Amino acid sequence: MAMFQWKDVQGLVPAAGGTPDLAACLEAFPQLRLAATTPQDPVFHAEGDVWTHTAMVLRCLLDSADYAALAQADQEVVFLAALLHDVAKCSTTVVDEATGRIAQPGHSRKGAIDARIALWDAGAPLAVREAICRLIAVHQVPFFALETSRKGASPEFTVRQLSWQVDLHLLAMLAEADMRGRICPEPQRTLDAIELFRELAREEQCYRQPRAFADAHTALSYFRGANVHPDYALHQEPGSRVLVMCGLPASGKDTWVATHHPRLPVVSFDDARAQLGLRHGKNEGLVAHHAVDQAKALLRAHAPFVWNATHLSDQMRSKTLDLCLAYHAEVEIVYLEQPRAALLARNQRRDSSLPNKRLLEMLLRWEVPLPTEAHRVAYTQMR
Repeated sequence: MAMFQWKDVQGLVPAAGGTPDLAACLEAFPQLRLAATTPQDPVFHAEGDVWTHTAMVLRCLLDSADYAALAQADQEVVFLAALLHDVAKCSTTVVDEATGRIAQPGHSRKGAIDARIALWDAGAPLAVREAICRLIAVHQVPFFALETSRKGASPEFTVRQLSWQVDLHLLAMLAEADMRGRICPEPQRTLDAIELFRELAREEQCYRQPRAFADAHTALSYFRGANVHPDYALHQEPGSRVLVMCGLPASGKDTWVATHHPRLPVVSFDDARAQLGLRHGKNEGLVAHHAVDQAKALLRAHAPFVWNATHLSDQMRSKTLDLCLAYHAEVEIVYLEQPRAALLARNQRRDSSLPNKRLLEMLLRWEVPLPTEAHRVAYTQMR
């Protein structure tokens, strides 16, 4: 657990033109110490190791006019995102045996999870923490956003979707500092791409706010690949209203459901496990099949219900959301979390077959839901 608390982390953030206290940054986030011994591809990072690059990025950010114009709260978000943007390179480095080339595949997504855990332990407010982690998860996207992706996403789609997840002004600022804080061939090509990314966001009127949509159903359908225009409402077929719970075990989901929706039917993997007489981790396929059958019956009847499970990763949520939306359900994700000490204490008190050690292993898959995943997403941070 972090010795640094959130107020201490905030104290790491210099004013515009200031100098970062790199020693204090390493003390606050010990994983960054590995950055000094983590190599990078010399073609794209001729400056050397990851920590050398990170320090250069911070200095470029602090010297920028855009950073100077930010409110303090935004300075905190973008500075900490810059500090932690490559935090997972140490654990994702691979070297090609044939060529010797160095790569760090998946470091952005993994870095967002590593940063989330560290900032959670420091007591960062949920909204601020997620603003930082979402920037880390997509920090390289402006480099390539104007190219049609391998998934066929257009630049317009990329910008519109990202605007619902992050502040594109801060994202472009981070990407520019990331590019200026390195030694590589033809950096101006990428800097030009970042500037075009800014211009497209401005054209879409989503540079500092989410792109406007006719309604929530149109937005969700668009983000899931429907051929619709943001400005024209898509008809919503009748279906169930489903509350999809999300959060680590012992985060208070059962209590929340009992308090706020005591009369709604509940689909629960824990209940299915109990009904089948299985311990946590045993025959999970059978447990899932049992719960999904219950959900399908409710969806066919257009009945409202709660789907109560951890839904901790994007991959696990997608299975539930795909099923619900295939039946035209209106879906709200309700995300809950507790501080680490409270979470572990609550889990120990529960009549559960999930030990705390297993619970903590689940943190490595901890992806907080994005606003683009459902018709509505509600976030609650317990204290």
